[in-house]
Amino acid sequence: MGSDSNARLMTASYLTAGTSSFSEFLTSTAPELLPGAGGVTVSSTVARDVPHGTTIVAAAFSGGVVMAGDRRATAGNMIAQRDIEKVFRSDEFSCIGIAGAAGIGIDLVRLFQVELEHYEKIEGRALSLEGKANRLAGMVRANLGAAMQGFVVVPLFAGYDTDEGVGRIFSYDPTGGRYEEQRFHSIGSGSVFARGSLKKLYADGMESAEAVMACMQALYDAADDDSATGGPDMARRIYPIVVTVTADGYQRLPEDVTGSYAAAVVAERMTDPDGPHSSPQPPRAAE
Repeated sequence: MGSDSNARLMTASYLTAGTSSFSEFLTSTAPELLPGAGGVTVSSTVARDVPHGTTIVAAAFSGGVVMAGDRRATAGNMIAQRDIEKVFRSDEFSCIGIAGAAGIGIDLVRLFQVELEHYEKIEGRALSLEGKANRLAGMVRANLGAAMQGFVVVPLFAGYDTDEGVGRIFSYDPTGGRYEEQRFHSIGSGSVFARGSLKKLYADGMESAEAVMACMQALYDAADDDSATGGPDMARRIYPIVVTVTADGYQRLPEDVTGSYAAAVVAERMTDPDGPHSSPQPPRAAE
């Protein structure tokens, strides 16, 4: 904190109640600090070679929602990082995962975390889960200029709706479009393979452990077909990040627990490389 910082804190914008939106406050007082700010034109090669993160999956279960993400970040055809974190706590009853330009994505998550905390301090209550999803949509839309230059960030948001008593999942497009997903969803370069895996493994009314295992299987399938998605690294003990959000709040599974899930998946694939098969359903009689 220098003299310039002290002078800034004495301006009118810092001494009035203002808006309950921290991102709007930042836009008016220090827009250069927003994710993707700067307006610098770059080549597509530069955008391609910055670290990118994939893949994120989420699934609802009987008591809430689970979200999991692999740990690989790529820069072009290179592995930029083997243990990046792409799933985060956004507040007590929600979580967020990111796919796309990693640096902007992490800044977006940090701003979103502050946004929710700021609203709660100003208003004296937390936003509803749908309100949180709408706030995130506005932040994604604000990054559209950077997205048009190749620095795309697409989040996956999920949480426990304390009003309805269920887990809910929200996806986004680069323009800020917000869509509520039913049952499960995935984002990132391996999302097509992960979603296909979840289609055969997911069942309504799953318990937490079953949903976690289904997400771990989906990430393994994504890594099997998508080079940008990293599977469990048993030698380095690097496993997917798995979190659950229930009526008891956000919880990140400990490393030893996710490691046991990963070990079970790997052991199973040693005998059946294509993974578990969906149980055949009897045909439904015509009414």
